[in-house]
Amino acid sequence: MRILFLNYEYPPLGGGAGNATAYLLKEFAKIPGLEVDLVTSAIDKKYQLEKIGENILIHRLPIGKNPKNLHFQSQKDLLIYAWKAYFFSRKIIQERKYALTLAFFSVPCGFLAWIFKRQFKLPYLIFLRGADVPGYSERFIYLHKIITPLIKRIWREAERVVANSQGLKDLARKTNPLQKIDIIPNGIDTRQFRPSVYNFGSPTSKMEVGLPRSWNTFKILCVTRITPRKNIRCLIEAFNQLRRKYANLNLQIIGEGDEKNNLEKLVGELGIEKEVDFVGLLPHEKLPAYYQSARVYVLPSLNEGMSNSMLEALASGLPLLATDTGGTKELIEDGVNGFVLKMKSAEDIAEKLEILIRDENLRKKMGAESRKKAEGMGWESIAKKYISIIKRVKGLENFKF
Repeated sequence: MRILFLNYEYPPLGGGAGNATAYLLKEFAKIPGLEVDLVTSAIDKKYQLEKIGENILIHRLPIGKNPKNLHFQSQKDLLIYAWKAYFFSRKIIQERKYALTLAFFSVPCGFLAWIFKRQFKLPYLIFLRGADVPGYSERFIYLHKIITPLIKRIWREAERVVANSQGLKDLARKTNPLQKIDIIPNGIDTRQFRPSVYNFGSPTSKMEVGLPRSWNTFKILCVTRITPRKNIRCLIEAFNQLRRKYANLNLQIIGEGDEKNNLEKLVGELGIEKEVDFVGLLPHEKLPAYYQSARVYVLPSLNEGMSNSMLEALASGLPLLATDTGGTKELIEDGVNGFVLKMKSAEDIAEKLEILIRDENLRKKMGAESRKKAEGMGWESIAKKYISIIKRVKGLENFKF
């Protein structure tokens, strides 16, 4: 079976959807008889072809991407990708026999899959990721008013529509209450992301922290795109409240985005430049060490699907503090492995953080609960759920993997 996979994001470009694609393809590469062509974006001016194993091809198409802002995709980026991906995919569809298309995001990738169904009778699956769902992002509010009828049609004509969290499914059902939507959450690599012995107290295994640090410093970590939707401003304001009461606090913000300059200015105005580190965008393989050196993970986002960084923090044995959006309640049991935060409340963030600053035993207990929850969410099991959805497509039920 050969599958056409459309996603304009792929590492180092993009965020959670790109990382999820990379992990899925690694698992797909282990399946005999399954071949995949991913059509995605390049970060330079040349077409690039990459391979995973013998059966996965990654086609990177140049879209004129600004390499200084890999996390943020402008509407121009999406339009250029859609244009180039259409002609490139149309060409390889005519050269090779595909069983179906997997499309991450309703637009532009789902739109392309919808066109290919009409042109080549190629069935498709839509995987909702967040910003492609009307009502998810204020950035696309006016665009969604125009294209929502098209999105509804794309969903209706898909073989299956799949959300990555119950919260995202509920949001999508507001656009079309009659739409049937399955759920497959993001997974997590529990071998790559694992707890530090310092967080769990007794050194029962030889886990390396990997970063020079003083364990006397209480490190608060946030790994995300730095955009207004992530509401990092509230986290900085909460941190400023706490650092007046407690010494040796440190806030690390990992990522890039169009809100970064504004937040750096805020940090300067508050006079906390020495306590707040804007680490920037890191290669994915360097992230585990930062999770291991942290005491707690915070994401005060206004909207999420299923946050990959929250999953990484979960597997790293950290208490999670996050707002009630997207897949939060699927990852956080309030008071057990973290706290569900009030929306847009710096005071609530500060209050919940202070509980963990003052109670080391509770922090470690919550971290252990996070790790326990993560161990049942490996990418191998998630990939099997994707295969199960694929085999529900008419004509593919009896395909043997």
